[in-house]
Amino acid sequence: MCNDLEMASSPTTDDPVSEFAGQLFFRLWRVSHTRTAEALESLGLTTALFALLNVLGTREGAIQQELGSTMGIDPSTMVSLIDQLETAGLANRRPRPTDRRAREVVISPKGRRVLEQARRLAMQVEDDVLRALSPAERRRMLALLRRAVDSAPPQSPWTAQEGD
Repeated sequence: MCNDLEMASSPTTDDPVSEFAGQLFFRLWRVSHTRTAEALESLGLTTALFALLNVLGTREGAIQQELGSTMGIDPSTMVSLIDQLETAGLANRRPRPTDRRAREVVISPKGRRVLEQARRLAMQVEDDVLRALSPAERRRMLALLRRAVDSAPPQSPWTAQEGD
């Protein structure tokens, strides 16, 4: 006979609440987020800093305001995140050559090295969390999630007060 703790730590798939996408998303997000946060801590990154660094790694000279809008992050929180990356030597702000009023953010060489390490760690976590899915199923899941995110109702930008 199993005790209450065992039942709580291993939810069954026939539980009616597991039929709601939001509940399943939350459970999957929680395990993924917690493990990713633990792995990234070894690099001095939070999941929010990793997300920003990951975007910067794909966009050369991104405008600070555009980053916040694209990522759904409140402007003051975005400033704080960029400040943290700059302090760690992972990114730099500079005036945009074509519009000196605009500030662009660029990843530094150190930032690229840390980003590659962080991506490897995040992929290891993802491989563990999604190990029951084939590569084709993972690609399909990502495509469906992107489509759902693109069509979801708008919400207010994320702030640091919500937690990382």
